[in-house]
Amino acid sequence: MLDNLDLNLALEKDDYKAQIESLMQELRVLQQACWEKKLPALFVLEGWAAAGKGLLVKKMVGYIDPRGFTVHPIWPATEAERQYPFLWRFWQKLPQSGTIGFFYHSWYTRVLEDRLFGRVAEAEVPIVMRQINAFERQLVDDGAAIGKFWIHISKKELKKRLKTAAADPLDAWRVRPEDWQQAKNYDQYATFAEEMFAQTSTGTAPWTLVEGNDQRWARVKVLTKMATTLTEALDRLQFRSPPPTLPPQEKLEPTEPDLLAQVDLSQSLSRDEYKEQLREEQTRLRELQLEIYQQQIPVLVVFEGWDAAGKGGAIKRLTDVLDPRSYIVSPFAAPTDEEKAHHYLWRFWRRLPPPGKIGIFDRTWYGRVLVERVEGYASETSWRQAYKEINEFEEQLTSAGYVLVKLWLHISSDEQLRRFEERQQNPFKNYKITAEDWRNREKEPFYYVAINQMIQRTSTPAAPWSIVAGNDKYYARVKVIQMVIQAIETELKRRK
Repeated sequence: MLDNLDLNLALEKDDYKAQIESLMQELRVLQQACWEKKLPALFVLEGWAAAGKGLLVKKMVGYIDPRGFTVHPIWPATEAERQYPFLWRFWQKLPQSGTIGFFYHSWYTRVLEDRLFGRVAEAEVPIVMRQINAFERQLVDDGAAIGKFWIHISKKELKKRLKTAAADPLDAWRVRPEDWQQAKNYDQYATFAEEMFAQTSTGTAPWTLVEGNDQRWARVKVLTKMATTLTEALDRLQFRSPPPTLPPQEKLEPTEPDLLAQVDLSQSLSRDEYKEQLREEQTRLRELQLEIYQQQIPVLVVFEGWDAAGKGGAIKRLTDVLDPRSYIVSPFAAPTDEEKAHHYLWRFWRRLPPPGKIGIFDRTWYGRVLVERVEGYASETSWRQAYKEINEFEEQLTSAGYVLVKLWLHISSDEQLRRFEERQQNPFKNYKITAEDWRNREKEPFYYVAINQMIQRTSTPAAPWSIVAGNDKYYARVKVIQMVIQAIETELKRRK
């Protein structure tokens, strides 16, 4: 593929000046359109060291409004960044709606430079490729525009430019030891790039290969493709037809399993049994907290459940004896304006616990297929594609070593009504009951269907759901801790 590029392509100075001025004016207009239409855009610049990526970025941003873009130079991951799944640091840098993000190097360093220097195992490369494709597809499905460029130069040109830069006192600092290794291992690095193109040049985010021996030619080609990418994305917004709206599903189909109906809600504990078992389980969990800290294992416990199912009480008992320095509880409510300006998974990526700590999420990304589905905040297309996105997200967590515990606290309709009425009558608890809770209860059949389908479609071998019988709070609180203990112990045994 790279061998077929004609590196002799060039532009005369006058032709270049005429084309570049026109392109810059077009890009400024397109940037304004992106802002007005709330279209986020990401442009990835990869290629050989000294291929002119830095000068290209400078040229691109020189004619557009600096308030509407951010340039992200990507260096090898820091020690803190290496504690998380490798895509974590890139989720932090995603442009919000209406803005442009330029990535000078990108997530592709994982399958290029990291691979060349043995920082990623060969067996992991196909997994990384798959995760990258999922990442880019999720962003495009959410409405983002993505352009990916590989600036290609010959081996001879690469060595020439590195020597020139190294001899210049003002540019020598830019030449890294890794750049010389890139030149030394030119053929191997090119092979890695070829494999990358084959695996990640998708319909949603294709690669553009740029002949880079002549910098004028390279700049014009990149800027032309940038303009095309933005124009096409804006056209898709303009001509996108609204997704078909089907009647909300009020009952499960005969072929769909009723997983909630299979839960024995009569399970209970006496007060004495509860006290004894709670003390035992909490003590064991405290011991495990030390082990996961020593082995630097990240644990994420996510709570979902019916309103008034007892999530708060279960979380309190889960954390009662834990060292507060090693866990953090993150409650999630309706997204803020800033969160709405990003992909819906963005806010959850930002709150992941680091290795050695326990993260506890009160409500999660499953809101996409529950409240957002039932209340109509997400289109049918959006919540249906979310099942796949969620499974991909959780696969990235578990493949990065996370212990992921997913708990649904289930109570009967009669028990929920009893708790609602109790809260309403208790002056110390009535703040917990809102008009929204009553409104949600009126839509119970729709939530019942959504919950069953959520559990069925997102319960995977690596990230299974556990349904906790919650009619008896004593039983539920102990069961939650037991399930967290079981998941941690399973991971500890696997690592031995």
